[in-house]
Amino acid sequence: MNIISSFERPLMDGRGLRVAIITDAAPPQVNGVVRTLGKLGEELKKLGHEAHYITPDLFHTIPLPSYKEIRIALFAKRRVSKMLDELAPDAIHIATEGPLGLAARKYCIKNGKPFTTSFHTRFPEYLHARIRLPMSWTYALIRRFHAPAFSVMAATPILKQELEGRGFRNIRIWSRGVDADLFYPRPGLQSDIDPLPRPHWLYVGRVAVEKNIDAFLELDLPGTKIIVGDGPRLDFLKKKFTKAVFKGGLYGETLAEAYAAADCFVFPSKTDTFGLVLIEALASGTPVAAYPVQGPLDVIGDAPVGKLDNNLRTACLEALKADRTACLDYAAHFSWAACTNQFLSNLPTGSIIESPENQPLPETV
Repeated sequence: MNIISSFERPLMDGRGLRVAIITDAAPPQVNGVVRTLGKLGEELKKLGHEAHYITPDLFHTIPLPSYKEIRIALFAKRRVSKMLDELAPDAIHIATEGPLGLAARKYCIKNGKPFTTSFHTRFPEYLHARIRLPMSWTYALIRRFHAPAFSVMAATPILKQELEGRGFRNIRIWSRGVDADLFYPRPGLQSDIDPLPRPHWLYVGRVAVEKNIDAFLELDLPGTKIIVGDGPRLDFLKKKFTKAVFKGGLYGETLAEAYAAADCFVFPSKTDTFGLVLIEALASGTPVAAYPVQGPLDVIGDAPVGKLDNNLRTACLEALKADRTACLDYAAHFSWAACTNQFLSNLPTGSIIESPENQPLPETV
């Protein structure tokens, strides 16, 4: 499931596609973008294609200010160009709007190469939450970044509609899946949280201001609240909410066991574009409580696998009543194979795509 952490020169014999994936989000980051891109590579390989990743670990990096877990590449432009020249990919997908994404975008426009992009992260909302930067400014830059793309991939119909309303063009759906070999119910599982008062309310994800975790931790709920994940707000929340259990980052089987051991998965975010953790929880047999916003509305809607409510406490208490078998059955509809076929159908069919909107963006370092 991990993204390959080194650039590979072409090895194919022409029977499948050679896909270059340029991403500023890569291990050791743990988030939905990284997991999605990793699974994409695995599924492409099963279909006889190859995924070649250009990631920050191949460059000199510095930590992102205020978010040391994320490292950004320096002096990327020339080396990204050299890598893409050597690879000569059949398709180029730019997954993020960071330094590597900017460098790849510039290469494609300069050389007349078609490329696709994807909208994974609500940077305008995140920057507004952190430094009060007007969202209209950031959306203008993000829109210009994606404008020359053959297609801009969005995870849900609601996100597609929203982006179109903001002036984005050529939006196509690229949904998400779940790894059923990792995330599944574990009856009789003995967990280190078993002695803690029940119900066990679980959150998994980045511990950052945009995730709205405070709204969850401030709820008057019986039992124990459990936070899995790392991020810049972790120390602050530990000091403020001393009765909650903070597990830090969990991975692989340990993470899967945390999902399965919980009584309810709580998703307080109002800004996620999808929420891969939602279907990981459901695949583990754990019902979901969330706000009725984009992400939960697309993934869950009115399915009897949890509860969406503007009162998050009400959502939590009602979600406990959901049938865990129904959660598992519902999650079975989310397939990484189907998502990969969606991705392939969104790629350019021609070799050169002319765009009237090849606007320059600020130079990347």
